[in-house]
Amino acid sequence: MSSPKVLFGFHAVGVRLKTAPRSVIEIYADPTRKDARMRQFLDRAAEAGARVIEADGPRLAKLAGSHGHQGVAARVEALPASNSLDDLLDGVDGPALLLVLDGVTDPHNLGACLRVADGAGAQAVIAPKDHAVGVNATVAKVASGAAETVPYFMVTNLARTLGELKERGIWCIGASDDAPKTLYQVDMKGPVALVLGAEGAGMRQLTRKTCDELVSIPMRGAVESLNVSVASGVCLYEAMRQRL
Repeated sequence: MSSPKVLFGFHAVGVRLKTAPRSVIEIYADPTRKDARMRQFLDRAAEAGARVIEADGPRLAKLAGSHGHQGVAARVEALPASNSLDDLLDGVDGPALLLVLDGVTDPHNLGACLRVADGAGAQAVIAPKDHAVGVNATVAKVASGAAETVPYFMVTNLARTLGELKERGIWCIGASDDAPKTLYQVDMKGPVALVLGAEGAGMRQLTRKTCDELVSIPMRGAVESLNVSVASGVCLYEAMRQRL
């Protein structure tokens, strides 16, 4: 059995209480925080039958590895790993919508990407094992529960995985500042994998070559590019808009 892990922040712990309450071993809460949000959270924990332990700020910060815990942390059992990517795609109802991240190593960016992927209804987020951050407590906190709901697959060879997606009829669209077409000029109503690189470096060359098509996000101001999580949101929600 996998070792317990730590979640922190109202959203991350709250989603686990909602989706898998039996996996919550114990919750740590700051007794000095008595606002409505904390009261509502503790009521939810009581309804779920979770054990709640009082813990001061320093103890929570040590447990979470961060001062952004909001007065709440939890030790939880690791949930069973998601099925393989192939199994997940076999079970997708309707056209697939996937987010592929090449070179995103900042946990805050990954957390935000997972959150927007959940909001847009993407079935999974895919990243390479050797050029990406894994899901840790900071990712889970920033993701506001989406790290629990959106499968995150780290693959050995990203270009090969993109090739396998293409064999399944999934159109791989890469975002690039120098692409001749804009995001709004491509049809994304069919099965699509949106591929984005890290801010600054962008996609690696092999990833770029493997994409079926490259598109750009129109920029009208002084800045040259968007943060990868913002760009992910723009792309995913344009796909969702086209499908509505």
